[in-house]
Amino acid sequence: MSSRELHDWITSFVKFTDNSEPPISFRQWTAVSCVAAVLQRKCFLPWGSLTFYPNMYIILVAPSGKARKGTAMGPGFDLLSDLDVQMAAEAITREALIRELSKSGGSFVTDDGTPVNHCSLTIFSKELTVFLGYQNHQLMSDLTDWFDCHSHWTYRTKTQGDDKITGVWVNLIGATTPQLIQSAMSLEAIGGGLTSRMIFVYEHRRGKTVALPMLTKDDLVLREKLLRDLERISLLQGPFTVDESFIGPWVPWYESQEDNPPFNDNRFAGYFERRAMHLLKLSMILSASRSDEMVIRDRDFAEALKLLEAAELKMPFAFSGVGKGANSDTMSQVMAELAICRETTFKDLLLKFYYDVDKFTLTKIVETLTAMGTITVAHKNGQQVIRFTGKT
Repeated sequence: MSSRELHDWITSFVKFTDNSEPPISFRQWTAVSCVAAVLQRKCFLPWGSLTFYPNMYIILVAPSGKARKGTAMGPGFDLLSDLDVQMAAEAITREALIRELSKSGGSFVTDDGTPVNHCSLTIFSKELTVFLGYQNHQLMSDLTDWFDCHSHWTYRTKTQGDDKITGVWVNLIGATTPQLIQSAMSLEAIGGGLTSRMIFVYEHRRGKTVALPMLTKDDLVLREKLLRDLERISLLQGPFTVDESFIGPWVPWYESQEDNPPFNDNRFAGYFERRAMHLLKLSMILSASRSDEMVIRDRDFAEALKLLEAAELKMPFAFSGVGKGANSDTMSQVMAELAICRETTFKDLLLKFYYDVDKFTLTKIVETLTAMGTITVAHKNGQQVIRFTGKT
């Protein structure tokens, strides 16, 4: 197999997209999804009695129009399209999606000469709520099943009998807002099932302002290298192996997981249970991003953990407004506004949200956020000055 032109595909993608407004995290996770998309079900990690595959459900979340979610995903979509990677349409019925999956068949031959068939599909949705529909429980159930990459999956039709799909593998990257998560998913669906299989990457605002997001000649050269290296990554097949250097940090980290969740939020209980699985999948992808050797090393563990922990710092914001409290939705909007402006006065906050809450209710929200440590409140020139701390 030809040698790589780039030392690491993901970091090179981030460099390629540097002259754009989306935050680095959105560009990093878009790159992760692109590498996963070309690995498909032909790459895997044997893990005791289990087998893990490098598919991920990555959801970019931000307030509407604030962080350039779609802009972050665009270059990744273009590269995958250039390579003719199997991708699902933006808006599609459940039946059509199942047909897309069944038609996405591929195959590879193992080292002992055994042919293996698979159906690998990437869902690339800049408007995830449009794709999911309004509380479409059946599609959410299907996506939950597909994430686990079953060897066989059966779809029972009303008139045409059973359709069987061999070697299911579905990879997903989508973008949405906290408010649309609330409308697309029922409260009961949050925290388990599908959402426990998702990585929610939240940002309050864009990474920077770029008035002229043009590509330079060097950028175009880098894009060609990205395309050629991504094609080389797509040639990988077979099992990943684990190096001794990976086992060293993995064992103490894994053994400490149950008593040390990354944050306290019952809505993420299912995610906490699958956190180790997410880390293994991500380690595979990071290994493939930098090398053809298909060996997971300590470097992959460290970088995967760093990337995951950075996402977890803001992950609770993805479900802001999802709850039973009468003012949970408004509180989430207030938190998002404070995260963007960093500092404001009570008067200005009331002027912005007077159509949702009265002075008494906003006072209670401010008191709650203060008790949570999300904000601090000081008095200056006769006004309440509210500062965002970054804690959730």
